[in-house]
Amino acid sequence: MRLDKFLKVSRIIKRRSVAKEASDASHVLVNQKVAKPGTVLKEGDVVEVNYMHQKVTFRVTSLAPSIKKEDAKDMYEIIEITES
Repeated sequence: MRLDKFLKVSRIIKRRSVAKEASDASHVLVNQKVAKPGTVLKEGDVVEVNYMHQKVTFRVTSLAPSIKKEDAKDMYEIIEITES
């Protein structure tokens, strides 16, 4: 699944266009490398998002093309959240 779509479906970032802009601006790392919006994610990848004065680090646990809002949190496991 593409990075920008994952961020939207998992509700880490609310809109896909905003997820794309964050990736284009080098605010998203996948496995400690700068990631583009089209980067293909797989289960077990560690993603770091620097967005809106927060740094969120999480591990991808599942990849579903669509999911209910209540189940979106099951797509990832939070490793760390820091305020900046």
